Amino acid sequence: MGYGYAGRTFHAPLIAATPGIELAAVVSTSPAKVHTDLPAARVFEGLDQALADPDIDLVVIATPDPLHVPQAHAALDANKHVVIDKPFALTLEDARSVAEHSRQANRLLSVFHNRRWDSDFLTLRSLIASGRLGEIMQFESHFDRFRPELRDRWRERPGAGIFNDLGPHLIDQALLLFGMPAAVYADLGIQKYGGLADDYFHILLRYPRLRVVLHASQLTLDNSLRMAVHGTSGSFIKRGMDPQEQQLKAGGNPSYPEFGVDREPGTLFEVAECEQGGMPVASIPGDYRQFYAAIRDAIAMGGPGPVPVEEALNVMQVMAAAKQSHRGRHEVSI
Repeated sequence: MGYGYAGRTFHAPLIAATPGIELAAVVSTSPAKVHTDLPAARVFEGLDQALADPDIDLVVIATPDPLHVPQAHAALDANKHVVIDKPFALTLEDARSVAEHSRQANRLLSVFHNRRWDSDFLTLRSLIASGRLGEIMQFESHFDRFRPELRDRWRERPGAGIFNDLGPHLIDQALLLFGMPAAVYADLGIQKYGGLADDYFHILLRYPRLRVVLHASQLTLDNSLRMAVHGTSGSFIKRGMDPQEQQLKAGGNPSYPEFGVDREPGTLFEVAECEQGGMPVASIPGDYRQFYAAIRDAIAMGGPGPVPVEEALNVMQVMAAAKQSHRGRHEVSI
């Protein structure tokens, strides 16, 4: 459902590259654009047509954020399984209502937190599990860009912004690594002249000893820093983004061996070796296809899917706390 940036760049090619799932139809008001990429695809102008098709098992909602909740409810009413692109919803209450609806309908519901399969994140999880960093004391995670110009698109209109766009990714990764924090402090801002939606955020998740910093800006020219992770036995610094989004934008095939391979290694500094300047850590290849492979298996065999609803709701709870913190200019307990 929807063939804008998310549907065209991520969902359609990943579904097409996943054995056992057939891209049956696209709901779009721009059939010519769909047929340019997918000549044989059926195109419906409205969601009702797709929901009435008994051969369709799964609806993927890749539309603007305000449409996620009503379209998810409609799909669940039609007894379809549902994937929602992030953010899950605009409010925690709406997300909870969709989650409850999916339980009552006994249908799979999952949120597209695809960056669980980023190369840098998979590499960091492996490094933490190895114990080489010791106990993590500080985790700093960035999605910075340099986009000073204003663009006429829905993501830059009031009610949207980069916190709803990128915040779910960074929060989901942090929660997978460390669980729910004790408290959240957040600063959201509009830094572009004439901007209507936030283009900056800085979030602090407080744990008993650990501190997690999640940061995104659209006015950072030197935006290479992706992660800085510091533990009692070492530090890990990663520069450069996972390549999958750029590969998909360029029309790359997710099935090719080079897909998801990050050529820019991170650097590991260990206590005993720190004076030697650190050592490169080869990146584990990323693979967004794992999301849809897990969706396929969950529908066929049961189970919670690649992003269990409870985990998606935890992300929404932290987002709600962050927005409350920003409004009140104070820390919010979880």
